[in-house]
Amino acid sequence: MASSPLDRRAIPAGARIASWAAPDGWQLRRFDWPAEGPPRGSILFQGGRGDVVEKYLETLAHWQAQGWNITWFDWRGQSGSGRVNGAKSGHIEDFADFIADFEAFAREWQAATPGPHVVMGHSMGGHLVLRALVERAIRPDAAVLVAPMLGLRAPLGLVSLGERFARLMGGLGDPARAAWKVNEKPYTTETRQALLTHDRARYEDELWWQQANPANVTGPPSWKWLIEAFRSTRELRGSPALAAMDVPLLALIAEADGLVDAKAALATVARLPDARIVRFGKESAHEILREVDAVRDRAIGEIDGFLDERAPRR
Repeated sequence: MASSPLDRRAIPAGARIASWAAPDGWQLRRFDWPAEGPPRGSILFQGGRGDVVEKYLETLAHWQAQGWNITWFDWRGQSGSGRVNGAKSGHIEDFADFIADFEAFAREWQAATPGPHVVMGHSMGGHLVLRALVERAIRPDAAVLVAPMLGLRAPLGLVSLGERFARLMGGLGDPARAAWKVNEKPYTTETRQALLTHDRARYEDELWWQQANPANVTGPPSWKWLIEAFRSTRELRGSPALAAMDVPLLALIAEADGLVDAKAALATVARLPDARIVRFGKESAHEILREVDAVRDRAIGEIDGFLDERAPRR
């Protein structure tokens, strides 16, 4: 499999970037890349905080070439879907707003595309996919979580203190202001690349897209985003409805993840009745699907096997 011959710095021929209106009229940036022949099914892939589809063109090309219709939308308040309340940071008032958009979009997507329908989510997208499944806001045939944000990393592992500190700081001024200035987290000596991927070339692809489309760069999260992320992940981890979420699910978890709490993800996914976990060690940072070829190929192979078994062609 290894590196794709696809130009990772160009929107593929046949793909389309457009806008989708949420029920309240909010415009979300969407991406659609239909299969060239008879479709194998349809995949809705949702990125993490601040992600844009351009980062995942190489991986999405793999499934599109297998006959899957590919769809993506940028989450409200980030990337190409505008900013909430004029914030200059990645801001949201309530993660329930993400879920409302997701529910409406997925309903239309499933009605307009052939099955089987598979929903995938990376990082924050993985959290929102699982939350939407647990709340029955979406009902695909199968789901894949990649490095899901089911717990946030906090200094010294003290998550409860991290949440209290975020609430304190959010109450001291405009909660839409940026929680920090740069990087993916404030209390680290690691470089941003080290937190995301060991593959320098794939990391530089993201930097190229940021320079090409600076309006799509989200920047750091707001204090309110951070507060809601702590709250939403905590409530999902404690939800008794996890035990009733029976959509077949595959979770890829990087145990050395420096951005999200891998232990929380392992414990949460283990409570699902129909879930399989694939673990990655120190060879993988947070962006498993944008890692070096050996890691990425293993991850894609695991997903392909899961799709063949749990979402076969109809």
